[in-house]
Amino acid sequence: MAKTLKRVFPVKGMGCAACVARVESALKDVEGVSECHVSLATNTAQVSFDGTRASARKLSEAVHNAGYELLTEGSDDQAEQEAENARIQEFRSLRNDTILAALLSLAVMAVGMGFKPFPLQHWTVMALATPVVCWCGRRFFKSGIRGLLHGAANMDSLVALSVSISYLFSLFNLLFPSVWTSRGLDVPMYFESATMIVTFILLGRLLEARSKHSTTAAIRSLVALQPQTVTVRRIIVENGEPQYLEESLPIAEVKAGDIVVVKPGEKIPVDGVVSFGESWVDESSLTGEPLPVLKNQGATVWAGCMNQNGSLHVRTEKAGKDSLLSGIIRLVRDAQGSKAPVQNLVDRIAAVFVPVIMVLSLVTLVLWLVLSPEDSLTMGLLSMVSVLVIACPCSLGLATPTAIVTGIGKGASLGILIKDARSLQEACKTDILALDKTGTLTEGRPAVNDSVWDNASEAPLRNILYSLEKASDHPLAVAVCESLRGCDLISLNGFEALPGEGVKARFGADEYFAGSLSLQKRLCPDAQTPPSIEPALNEWEAAGASLVLLFDHRQVYAALSITDRLREGAASAVAELKKRGISVRLLSGDNAASAQRIARECGIDEVYAGLLPKDKAAHIKALQEQGHFTAMVGDGINDSAALAQANLGIAMGCGADIAVEAAQVSLPGADLRRIPALVDLSRKCVRIIRENLFWAFAYNILAVPIAAGALYPLNGLLLSPSVAAACMALSSICVVSNSLRLKR
Repeated sequence: MAKTLKRVFPVKGMGCAACVARVESALKDVEGVSECHVSLATNTAQVSFDGTRASARKLSEAVHNAGYELLTEGSDDQAEQEAENARIQEFRSLRNDTILAALLSLAVMAVGMGFKPFPLQHWTVMALATPVVCWCGRRFFKSGIRGLLHGAANMDSLVALSVSISYLFSLFNLLFPSVWTSRGLDVPMYFESATMIVTFILLGRLLEARSKHSTTAAIRSLVALQPQTVTVRRIIVENGEPQYLEESLPIAEVKAGDIVVVKPGEKIPVDGVVSFGESWVDESSLTGEPLPVLKNQGATVWAGCMNQNGSLHVRTEKAGKDSLLSGIIRLVRDAQGSKAPVQNLVDRIAAVFVPVIMVLSLVTLVLWLVLSPEDSLTMGLLSMVSVLVIACPCSLGLATPTAIVTGIGKGASLGILIKDARSLQEACKTDILALDKTGTLTEGRPAVNDSVWDNASEAPLRNILYSLEKASDHPLAVAVCESLRGCDLISLNGFEALPGEGVKARFGADEYFAGSLSLQKRLCPDAQTPPSIEPALNEWEAAGASLVLLFDHRQVYAALSITDRLREGAASAVAELKKRGISVRLLSGDNAASAQRIARECGIDEVYAGLLPKDKAAHIKALQEQGHFTAMVGDGINDSAALAQANLGIAMGCGADIAVEAAQVSLPGADLRRIPALVDLSRKCVRIIRENLFWAFAYNILAVPIAAGALYPLNGLLLSPSVAAACMALSSICVVSNSLRLKR
C-alpha cells in the first residue's frame, strides 16, 4: 500500500517567481510526487509524495539539477535550523556587500561626476567600480549563470546581463577609446550605472529580506514558547526508602508518565495533568484568552503556557513533537507553505516572464538602432539595460505568498489556526454559517441553573440527593453533585442505577429515586407534586431543560433544571456575523425545545433539530447545491461529516480529534468571537493580495515601455539603468510592506 508523506523542506538559492516555478516544476517531475507548493516568502517547498516511489534524496537531486538546493538531511527541525542559520549568514553577507557597494558607488559618483576632469579619471572610476561589480554583485552572476546553464533564466540572469553589458561596454571604451574619438565623438562610460544597479538591487534585497523575516515572526514566536530543557521528578529507592530526585533533561527525553516540575515564571514544557500544586496559568499564547486560568490538581495544562505564581507538578501525557504546541507549529508552518488558488496564475506568468523580457530588451536595442540614427548604439544599449533591470518578477512572486504568510501568522496570534492558504483566501466568501449546539454554542458541560424544594423537608433530603447522585457517574449526576457541594455523604442501601432514567436506593425504611420526569411517572405515578414545585416543573419542561427529580412513592421533594450553558461570547459572535451579511443557522441532534432555547439566547432564527450526523452533512450539501458558500462549526465526532462536506470547516479546538482533522480551521480557545475575526482577516488578506497583484502587474506594464524609451520622442525622458534599478527594488519593497499591514 502506498505511504503518502507530507514534508516541508527549506530551499536555498531562490530569488524570484521564476525560481519558484523552476523548483516546483523539478519537484513535480519526480515520480511519486502528488502535490507540491513552493513559497518565495518562506523559501520552503511543501511536498506530498509516495514514500515507496520517491525519497528525500530523489527530491534533493531533482532540485539540485534545477540549480537550487533542497535541505533534506536530518529531521524537519534540524533542516529548519540549518536553513535558519543559512538565512542569517546570507543576510549578514548581503548587509556587508550592500554597505561596501554603497560606499564605493558614492565614490564612483563623486569621482566620475563631482570632480573636474583629471588624468586617469576613467581608470579611477573603473578601479572603484570593479569590486562592486565583481565582488558585491557576485551572487547575481552565480545565480544567473547557474540558471542559464540549467535552461531557466531568472531575475538574477536579468541583473547579471544588464550589469555585464554596462560594465563591459564601458571597459571596452576605456581600453579602445579611438573607436569613438576617431569619429569625433565623446567616449561613453557607464561604470556609474553598473555600480548603481548592483547597489540598488542589493539594497532592495536587504530590505526585502528584513520584511520577509517579519512575515514569519508567528512561527518563531511559537517555537520560542517551547522550553528546551525540563525538570523531571523521579523516585529512587535507597535502603528500602523512596527518595525524590529532580534532574534536568532535554525535552526530547521526557516520556509519558514522567512528573515534570514547573516553577513560578517558567513555561510549561509538556501537555499533561496537574498532580500536585496550584497556580494561575497564562494560556493566551495558545487560546488567545487574555485572563490567566487557575490550575489545580486534575486540571489539564499545555506546553508553551506560562506558569505564574505557584509551583506545579505535571504528569506528562504528551511531550515534544506530540504536544499541542508542536502540532500548532506544524499546522502554521504547513499553512504558510501552502499556495492560494490565485497564485497558480501568477506562477504560469512568471515561468515565461524572464525569457519574454530578454526578447523585449533585444527588440528595444534593434528599434533604437533602426529608428535613431544619432547615438543609436549608446541609446539602444542604455534602454536595453534599463528594460532588463526594471522588469521585476520579484514583486509578482511575493505578491500572494507574503500576504498569505502574514495573514496565517496573524491568525495564529489571534487564536485562529488556519490549515492552508485556500481556506484563508476563501473564508470571506461565506454567506451561510451552520453551528452545532452542544460543545460549540454551549460549553458542553451540564450545570444546574435552577432548583425548587419542598420547604418542609429540604434540609435532610439534600444529603439524600447528594449521596444518590454521588454514586453515579452520569453527566447530569455530576452536575447535581456540583450544585450540592458542601452536603454530607450518607450511607445508602440497595443502590441501583436505572440506565437512561436515574438511580434509586434505600435510606432507612424508605426508598428514594433521583431521575427524570418519565421515571417518576413510570415508577411512582401516585406521588404528589407540591404546589411549590409544579409550576417551575412545567415551565422547565416546556423550555426543553433536562430535569432531575427527587421523589419516593409518596411525593416529589425537589426538582432541578439542568442546562448546558451558552458559551461566553456566542451571542455577540452571532450578532457580528449577521452584521457582515452572513446567515447563521443551528444544526443540532438535540430535541427541538432545547435547540430553540439556545437559539433564542444567542439570536439565531433558523433552527434544525433532531438531526443525525448524515442529516447535517446532507443539509450542508443541499445549501451548496443552491450556490451558497457554507461554513460549518462543530466539535464532536458527529460533526466530522458535516465539517468535511462544508466549503469551510471550523472545529472548536477543545473538541474531538476527528473533528479537528476534518476541518480547515480550528479555534484552540473555543471562542466563537474568533469566527468574525477570521472573516475580517480573510477579507483584508484578499484585498491585500489584489492590491499587490495590481501594482505588480501595473508596474511592469508601465515600467517596461518607459524603460525602453517610449516617452523619449514626446519629452526626451529616458530612464538611466541606475534609476531603473531603484524602481525595481522599490516595487518589491512596496509589495512586502503592503502585506505587512495585515500584522496591524
